[in-house]
Amino acid sequence: SCSGMYTANSMNCVTEALGLGLPGNGTIPAVNAARRRLAKQAGMKVMELLKKNIKPRDIATLAAFKNAIAVDMALGCSTNTVLHIPAVAHEAGIKLDLDLFNKISERTPNLCKLSPAGHHHIEDLDAAGGIQAVMKVISTLGVIDKKCQTVTGKKVEENLKTARVLDKSVIRPLNNPYSPQGGIAILRGNLAPDGAVVKQSAVAPTMQKNEGRARVFDCEDDAIKAILGGKIKGGDIVVIRYEGPKGGPGMREMLSPTSAIVGMGLDKTVALLTDGRFSGGTQGAAIGHISPEAAEGGPIALVKEGDIISINIPEKTLTLKVNDKELEKRRKALKIKKPAITTGYLARYAKMVTSASTGAVFKD
Repeated sequence: SCSGMYTANSMNCVTEALGLGLPGNGTIPAVNAARRRLAKQAGMKVMELLKKNIKPRDIATLAAFKNAIAVDMALGCSTNTVLHIPAVAHEAGIKLDLDLFNKISERTPNLCKLSPAGHHHIEDLDAAGGIQAVMKVISTLGVIDKKCQTVTGKKVEENLKTARVLDKSVIRPLNNPYSPQGGIAILRGNLAPDGAVVKQSAVAPTMQKNEGRARVFDCEDDAIKAILGGKIKGGDIVVIRYEGPKGGPGMREMLSPTSAIVGMGLDKTVALLTDGRFSGGTQGAAIGHISPEAAEGGPIALVKEGDIISINIPEKTLTLKVNDKELEKRRKALKIKKPAITTGYLARYAKMVTSASTGAVFKD
C-alpha cells in the first residue's frame, strides 16, 4: 500500500495491535522477504489456533480494542480508524463509544509522525522496531493490557519481551513526544452532537483554535470548483454536506477538496468540515464524520452561508454560533436534499446504514 500512515497501513498496524495480526504484520514492507515468511507463518498459525480452539472473538475483546486505540493514538493513524475500529468491534458484539478515543488519547502521547503528518514512512517505523516497540513504550503508561490473547498463541506481554526501539527519532521516548495527547481527537458541540473526528497531529498550531465564516456546499464537486476557482479565502470554513453514509450514499473520501486547499496555499488558513470522511493522506484542519449527517437532518444541514463556526481542538468542541431559537426556526423550514440514487443496492444501503459515529454499520 502507500508508504505513509494512510488508511491501509493504519488498519494494518491497528490489526497487529489488536492481536489479530502477527508481530511485524503492520509494518514489514511488501517487497521484503520477511513479508513472504510472515505470510507462510500466518497460514501455519491459523491451523495452530484451530487446534487450540482460539477464535477471533477470544482475541478481539474490549481490552484488545483499547490496546488498538492506544496504538492508534501513539502512531497518529488515519481518521478512518474511527470508522473501522467501532465497525469491527460491532461485528465482535462490542459497542465502542466515540468518547473512548478521547479518554485513551488523554493518556497516550503521540510518539510517531509518519507521512502525511511528518517525513518518516512505514519502512522507517519497521526499522525502528515496529508496532511491538511502540506497544512496549506506551505499556509503561498503563494503556496496554498485557494479558490479552493474540494470534501468536501467546499473551501480549510475551510478544513484547524481545521488542525494543531501534531509532528514537522515529519512535520518540515518552519524555519527548510530539504532543502529550494522541494523534486523533473527537469533537462535539451543537454542530456535531454525536461527534466529529480530526487528526489533530496533522493540524497546524495556528489552526488548533479557529473561527470563521461558513462556505456551504451540498456536494464535494461544487466545493472543489469553488476552491480551484479562487472563491475560498483565508479565514473561510468550507462545509461539505450530504456526503455521509446515507447522503453520499457511501461516504466517499474528501481527498480532492483537501488537496485543492493545500494546492491553493490555504491549508494554514482554511478549515474543512464534512459529514463525509477523509483519505489517510489528508492533512490540515480537516474535520469529518460530523454526526448526525445532513441526510438525517443533523445540525450540519442547518448551516447557512456566512454563519460563524468555532473550532477548538484542545477543548474538543465544534460550535455553530447561531442561537437555539434560530436553529429551531431553520429546522422547521428544513427540506432535506433528495437522494441522488433511489434504486438498486446503493438505495438499499442508504436506508439501512447507520451514522458515522457508530462505524456506519448496518442496522440490525
